[in-house]
Amino acid sequence: MVKPPEQLAVTSAPLSDQQQDWIEAASSHISEDWLRDLIVAMTSIPSPTGEEGRLAEFVVEALRSEGVAARYQPIDDLAGNVVASYGRAGDGPDLLLYAPLDTLTVGLAAEDCPWVGPELRPDMLPEGRVVGDRVVGLGASNPKGHAACLIGAVVAVAKSAIPLHGSLVLGLGAGGMPTNRRNAGQGRGCSFLLEQGVHADFAVIAKPGGTVDWEEVGLCWFRIEVAGRFSYAGSRHRIAYKNPIVDAARIIDGLEEWFAVYSRENASGLVLPQGNIGAIEGGWSSTASLSPAVCNLLVDVRVSPRTSPMDVKRQFGHAIDEIVVKHPDLDVRWEMVLAIPGTSTPPDTWIVQSCARAWEAIEKRPHTSAQLTSGATDANILRSRGIPTARIGMPKLSSSTGEEVDFAMGMNAVAPKEMARLTRLLVHAAVDTCSRTRTEVGLR
Repeated sequence: MVKPPEQLAVTSAPLSDQQQDWIEAASSHISEDWLRDLIVAMTSIPSPTGEEGRLAEFVVEALRSEGVAARYQPIDDLAGNVVASYGRAGDGPDLLLYAPLDTLTVGLAAEDCPWVGPELRPDMLPEGRVVGDRVVGLGASNPKGHAACLIGAVVAVAKSAIPLHGSLVLGLGAGGMPTNRRNAGQGRGCSFLLEQGVHADFAVIAKPGGTVDWEEVGLCWFRIEVAGRFSYAGSRHRIAYKNPIVDAARIIDGLEEWFAVYSRENASGLVLPQGNIGAIEGGWSSTASLSPAVCNLLVDVRVSPRTSPMDVKRQFGHAIDEIVVKHPDLDVRWEMVLAIPGTSTPPDTWIVQSCARAWEAIEKRPHTSAQLTSGATDANILRSRGIPTARIGMPKLSSSTGEEVDFAMGMNAVAPKEMARLTRLLVHAAVDTCSRTRTEVGLR
């Protein structure tokens, strides 16, 4: 039986009357209508992984129109980041508010279908639409709605002219999705941002999840090659027959059984690492008469912060070995083709505690951790580069009947009311952090 997620012990760090006034002043600049209009516009600008530049340039202009110093940071001809800041290099900490800008799917039927379904639903298109109390469109919630909340928080603090001790930095990155599309995913923009000098003492990443998290899984990808014999349907009864597509099915069945065991044995803290077979490749789609000499599988295995990629590699290899023992006629080779470690920030770190206090102030109840998770974000890059990072976001929307919406709609629909709530939380944590000295937040 898997234990429930670890709960956060939230410590007190009282705000002064002045700090409370600053938070209230900044919060007065948060508008649901403004956030709604912003996310409609952002959703209507396509930004598949590797092609985020046009959206980033739009955001830069939107920030400048609100009086915030912002610039476009190009990566190549199509991709780029947003960098903005408010405050000064003083005796206080710098806080980076971060989110990616790219959508998980493209928004074009030629690329997404039939894999997302027989056709693109309206929420799968890069067209922001107001539907009742929600904005619907590709990436309206994840990642664009969360990025919009960061934009709103920086604008609100800047408009209030709060005299921060440190700087509030906004970074919106290209290539945050778990994909190798255009060789531009896996946190490419976040890494570039940090390498080009946009650093901070602490970071908050805005991604789905209604509570404060301080750790998450990483991921290892494995490519499996199942060998067979190139053959023809008309010759099957006369010559040796070994179809790797059939053998791949045995591998798939064995891995699906192992995923449950792996998940249970590697669960800890806030994470319940999962496994997934994401792609199968074998044969010619132009004929059913030939069987290929090889069939390939691509597998994702999530990595706990307390498990190294090399340990996951060994566990995966052991699982493949056990499958081969059951099916000794299999001819299988495999390799690890991606390794991003899971990461964790100590829960007593200032930024985790500050976000939790902000959560409690907004929700008006004690903080409770959400269910065990298996989602990975660019927080792994931020933490691996030495920046203590907290994750906070909006809870997943429910349907009109109170049921959880499907995966795609959870990414593609957002409620401006929830955006405003998250923006207020971000303002609270930003002021709580950046209006203090480095000594007050535990820095030298």
